[in-house]
Amino acid sequence: MQRREFIKIIAGSALVWPLAAHAELGERVRRIGVLLARAADDPEATEDIGAFAQGLAELGWTIGRNVRIEYRYAANDPEAFRKYAKEMVALAPDVVLAAGTPSVAALQQNSRSIPIVFATVTDPVGAGFVDSVAKPGGNTTGFMLSEYSLNAKLLELLKQIAPSVRRAAILRDSANPAGIAQFGTIQVVASSVGVEVSPINVRDASEIEHAVAAFALIANGGLVVTGSAAATKHRELIITLAAQHKLPAVYTSRFNVTVGGLISYGPNRVDQFRRAAGYIDRILKGEKPGDLPVQAPTNYELVINLKTAKALGLTVPQTLLASAKRSDRMRAPHFR
Repeated sequence: MQRREFIKIIAGSALVWPLAAHAELGERVRRIGVLLARAADDPEATEDIGAFAQGLAELGWTIGRNVRIEYRYAANDPEAFRKYAKEMVALAPDVVLAAGTPSVAALQQNSRSIPIVFATVTDPVGAGFVDSVAKPGGNTTGFMLSEYSLNAKLLELLKQIAPSVRRAAILRDSANPAGIAQFGTIQVVASSVGVEVSPINVRDASEIEHAVAAFALIANGGLVVTGSAAATKHRELIITLAAQHKLPAVYTSRFNVTVGGLISYGPNRVDQFRRAAGYIDRILKGEKPGDLPVQAPTNYELVINLKTAKALGLTVPQTLLASAKRSDRMRAPHFR
């Protein structure tokens, strides 16, 4: 599948959708559940659900008229995933949108019949959510966050933007099977780019702070922050630590760059939620999730924060700048 790679900086915006006062007489109101791994006040969550609502609206679904949406935000809390998954199943929705691997796992533990459409899941086959990408089977389908090869690209980008890097700490969620695989993928290519890699777990803030501080004691280091709900939860801490210890860091989400991170490369998350609305529309109209193939990303973004690069004393290669757009609205990192 061809994919488009592009670079962009976006000023954050929120979409607000008015609720109709009453459903039209005689029109059936369908119920959609949404279980998100992020916290309710996370700006990325606002973007995600805004894109999802927009996608539904474009397909003729109006909140309060012919559809009702129940939101739950787990904030990367294992207990919250279990609690909200049970709540969601008890509501008996027509279909559930599940964001992230923990959300899907929790829902499948409670129901194998309610249709589930996922977004931002790294390895749905390896996690056991679907039988195959082409023919998911069962009650679940959706949109993959990325291929594991993306993680190798992250290390290559770190080396491109900071050629002096000889050591890289890989921040990943060891409690998530995808986190283990992400680190393994990076290990495979590490020697070919001349970088020694070591893992740092992102489940606990104190652990992150101490591990990064210890790693930074030796020169020529950098960070690769793999995609996970845990990394998102500790986003501000990780960006602050990278700035404090003057460590170049590469991320999978552009939002990390817009709030002070150095560089990101990854799928357009918002696009996945917009496309998920299309699958939910088809399921509400009678199609089965098991018959809808899992979709891989089609849009990838490379985003660079030039202010952060300057603060780190880095000269961004022309090969990266050639496709980049500079934005003066990007925030410089905070040094303590």
